[in-house]
Amino acid sequence: MRPLPLLLCLTLLLPAAGLEQEPQAPPPELRGVWLTDVDSKVLFSRKRIAEAMTFLAAHHFNVVFPVVWNQGYTLYPSAIMDSLFGIPIDPAHRGRDPLAELIEEAHRHGLKVIPWFEYGFSSSHRAQGGHLLAAKPHWAARDRAGKLLTKNGFEWMNPYHPEVQEFLAGLVLEVAARYDVDGIQGDDRLPAQPSEGGYESYTDSLYRSRHEDAAPPADHRDPEWLRWRADLLNAFACRLYRQVKAVDSTLIVSWSPSIYPFSYEEYLQDWPAWIKGGYADLVLPQVYRYDLEAYRSALLETRAVAPPEAGGRIYPGILIKLGKYLIDPDYLLEAIRLNRELGYRGEVFFFYEGLRKQGGKLARLLLEGPYREPARPF
Repeated sequence: MRPLPLLLCLTLLLPAAGLEQEPQAPPPELRGVWLTDVDSKVLFSRKRIAEAMTFLAAHHFNVVFPVVWNQGYTLYPSAIMDSLFGIPIDPAHRGRDPLAELIEEAHRHGLKVIPWFEYGFSSSHRAQGGHLLAAKPHWAARDRAGKLLTKNGFEWMNPYHPEVQEFLAGLVLEVAARYDVDGIQGDDRLPAQPSEGGYESYTDSLYRSRHEDAAPPADHRDPEWLRWRADLLNAFACRLYRQVKAVDSTLIVSWSPSIYPFSYEEYLQDWPAWIKGGYADLVLPQVYRYDLEAYRSALLETRAVAPPEAGGRIYPGILIKLGKYLIDPDYLLEAIRLNRELGYRGEVFFFYEGLRKQGGKLARLLLEGPYREPARPF
């Protein structure tokens, strides 16, 4: 699988302008939530999955983003993982297919399912690359010192290596082809790489082959070096978009990157280019801030580079729970009000368990307030 140049991708067809809607019909909204198996027990049994989907539907959500790839494991039986590593599924879920169970229960309630490839090009967290790099050491990403590329505890694979690209694309396409999903999602690690990386021998040779044998810049923030690596990731995103659409043209390709320009400078995610290039059906920027003013500022920065009417449909990601943090109810309601004021017709919450804390207080506030009426099908 050879790296391809950046291609112009087909845009998702949008409703024709000027078509009149029925009077009084509320506009469609995306009301989504991420569901993980860290700090949550939902995905560990069919019963818990069924209860969670009933809860989300009753509180007028319409999209769920369940994790299917983290810590070097899939949360579904993967033929690719079995063939390469002899580990078809996360051992904690052996004997089951959490993804299949969730799809059935979610669709029973009219919820769309967009599986989330959380770890992306990261191989492990505080595990020195984990079992993936133990089996495939040539997949490792390296920093300028030649050390395993590590940032915020996450260890990384080399996203420019054709085998790594084929592996990640294979997992995504495996889900798209085998399951009755409504789309797929990458995030701040797919496609991405910490900008400190790119110094492994494969990438060094690739760079030299296109720069008259000049070595990659020692400064990982060199503008041309940032641009060159980001363009390789853009090409991967474009190619993956086209591959997913070839499986099923109705599948949604969703990305959830960090806030721009942080996403570009720190993780080489030039997601405004994904929108302009037409290979982003949904973009859910992670507007993760701990107070309303910080959220407002970050959202306005996002709006400046990608307004709601941009080619990709854009919906902010809101952090409602992380560790011991639980969002203030007033902040949550004001953030949603601000979203609507700025033209965003929906949001996605990280993550599900925040809705269930304190006896479901936040979910109840949403149902009594901005989510009082069911959303039109998204």
